[in-house]
Amino acid sequence: MIMEIAHITIDPANAAAFETAVARAAPVLRAAEGCHAMSLERVIEDPARYRLRVQWTSVEHHMVRFRQSEGFKQWRALAGPFFVGVPEVEHRVIIGQFF
Repeated sequence: MIMEIAHITIDPANAAAFETAVARAAPVLRAAEGCHAMSLERVIEDPARYRLRVQWTSVEHHMVRFRQSEGFKQWRALAGPFFVGVPEVEHRVIIGQFF
């Protein structure tokens, strides 16, 4: 399993609408092949910044299969209009969970 972390910046005046759009997009991600979990976090120190965390089976499931799907187009149509810039995306793997 890998974790996609997307660093997203929006206009904080649109926070409620953005959060609603992501919630509406959740079923799209839930239906995506290889997607296991999704959460959205807001940065306390900067209300314009969010972290979208999505757990995937592999990087390929995210970057190839999902990105080339109709689901990705639906996700971007819902959430994309709120982005101030291009989200920064990284993939992580848990090396150890100690407590």
